[in-house]
Amino acid sequence: MITLKLIPSLFFLSHLLIQSSSSSQVSISVTPRSIPKSGDPITIKWSGIDPPSHLDWLGIYSPSNSSHKDFIGYIFLSSSPEWRSGSGSITIPLINLRSDYQFRIFHWVESEINPKKQDHDHNPLPGTKHLLAESESIRFEPGRGPEQVHLALTGRVGEMRVMFVTHDGKESFVKYGSGKSKMGRVEGTRVSRYDREDMCDSPANESVGWRDPGFIHDGVMVGLDEGKKYYYQVGSDSGGWSSIYSFVSPIKDSSETIAFLFGDMGTWTPYSTFVRVQKESISTIKWISRDIEAYGNKPAMISHIGDISYARGYSWLWDNFFNQIEPVASKVPYHVCIGNHEYDWPLQPWRPEWSYPSYNKDGGGECGVPYSLRFHMPGNSSEPTGTRAPATRNLYYSFDMGVVHFVYFSTETDFLSGSKQYEFLKNDLESVDRKKTPFVIVQGHRPMYTTSYETRDAPLRQRLLENLEPLLVKNKVTVALWGHVHRYERFCPLNNFTCGQAFPVHMVIGMAGQDWQPIWQPRPNHLSDPIFPQPVRSLYRGGVFGYVRLVANKDKLTLSYVGNHDGEVHDVVEIMASGQVFNGHDAIAEGNAVRGSLGISTFSWYVKVASILVLGAFLGYVLGFVSRSRRDAAAVTSWTPVKSDDV
Repeated sequence: MITLKLIPSLFFLSHLLIQSSSSSQVSISVTPRSIPKSGDPITIKWSGIDPPSHLDWLGIYSPSNSSHKDFIGYIFLSSSPEWRSGSGSITIPLINLRSDYQFRIFHWVESEINPKKQDHDHNPLPGTKHLLAESESIRFEPGRGPEQVHLALTGRVGEMRVMFVTHDGKESFVKYGSGKSKMGRVEGTRVSRYDREDMCDSPANESVGWRDPGFIHDGVMVGLDEGKKYYYQVGSDSGGWSSIYSFVSPIKDSSETIAFLFGDMGTWTPYSTFVRVQKESISTIKWISRDIEAYGNKPAMISHIGDISYARGYSWLWDNFFNQIEPVASKVPYHVCIGNHEYDWPLQPWRPEWSYPSYNKDGGGECGVPYSLRFHMPGNSSEPTGTRAPATRNLYYSFDMGVVHFVYFSTETDFLSGSKQYEFLKNDLESVDRKKTPFVIVQGHRPMYTTSYETRDAPLRQRLLENLEPLLVKNKVTVALWGHVHRYERFCPLNNFTCGQAFPVHMVIGMAGQDWQPIWQPRPNHLSDPIFPQPVRSLYRGGVFGYVRLVANKDKLTLSYVGNHDGEVHDVVEIMASGQVFNGHDAIAEGNAVRGSLGISTFSWYVKVASILVLGAFLGYVLGFVSRSRRDAAAVTSWTPVKSDDV
């Protein structure tokens, strides 16, 4: 009996000895030890794992004294081609979190998988029971200046806001001027930050999700001449200066507007983490950057309508997001409105009974705080959180840019008739000068119209229709843009589900990165299959990731849906200042052919048709008939659905 009792103890002891022996043989190294700037690559090498498991993994930790369970990300060693030899290497970029990093290797086998410990996609999170090796700490070089630089309009002529992050919050500045060697003008910055106690729920207020966000600086460049290129740097002599960036200042009464529009983009990390990340977001930024370069020295802007970083309480994803958008957000103003994944939590102040299916824990306990402090949009809209957290900001605002009046509002806070937000929308839309800005675009996160089979938001959509659609129709809003549904969909001009003229064109543009793809409205007798042809009001549905490019002048506004997989235009709609709407689907081929000279009118297609007429009576008749029939269809509101390009 004594011998039998000793067997488990001896087995446990032998297991520890084997594990200790294995751990002592495993080595790990990281190069370089000091990283110049955020986003630079590092290489982790290891050797001596015997025997290796396909589930052995590399844990990424910041700060280096984090507990084993509080990794920010992980990579399975089997991603290295030579992993079966017990050795290998992985190279990844690292984002500056204003703290040091450490890397740890753990042994993990299938018998130890805990089905209750899962990530956001229900994949098992790796176990930390068997540590094999840990690296020395890795740091970012000091004195490299601020990071996460992004611009925004202030709503005032001759100004441009710039925001950035430092690790210590010491006095910092923005210096700017007409050339790289002529940045003699200097403005100070206001500093703010938020703390762990400001978060409303988990994981945002727990050790697994919380990381120091640094100090957020907010400065305004003033006295700018309209339509001029300016160069600028942010930082200080003591903390270092950033790279030199540039932008083109807005023109108050410009006859042209250029913008890039999307929702639900998120960010990508080169490692797995607790929530899903959005690799397609890289392509969205890449193609928008191409377009900005193609337009050259013309003012432009970006509009991101909710579900910004998808951090959902894991704060380092905000750092990844701002690092990722910096190449475009440091060149053109980056404007946002709030989505469910920035805000929603169980005790949010406005949560009417009918909204319970819609408002859940989508914000990961952030309660809108990072969104409110990391951005500064025009206006002063805010709502109290009911906690020690600062008020939620950037909820509703508007501004003119060229020939377009842009309006943003929140679907996450009270928008019902009589609310502060409703009164803002009513007063704002009624006061638009249509001679100055003939086009009005209203943007919110959750859609008023969609043929996605999203039943949870049905009560909210009904309230949007009852309370806000009359405002949009009465004030002749040109376009209503929505996110939340992670696809592209364009509707005919709509009022109460009915196509007509002089109604807003609704578009869902939540296709910038998040890959949770909804199903379309199902067939009554085949619930797993979407209705096709789609409902008459739905003119185009796309499953391709991408964004919308807006180009407008005094006479016409053109919206083009650009796909990420090829950078080509997949759908076009043209809206005249008179309110007449043309489906530009037939002009797509031409639009792609001339994309190097962006902004050329797609109406030139009709000119080409006229020239073709002289080549042959028969061909001319056919093309002329097609062209006329499409125009007539638009004029009499006989809307024809266009086949979707789902892939």
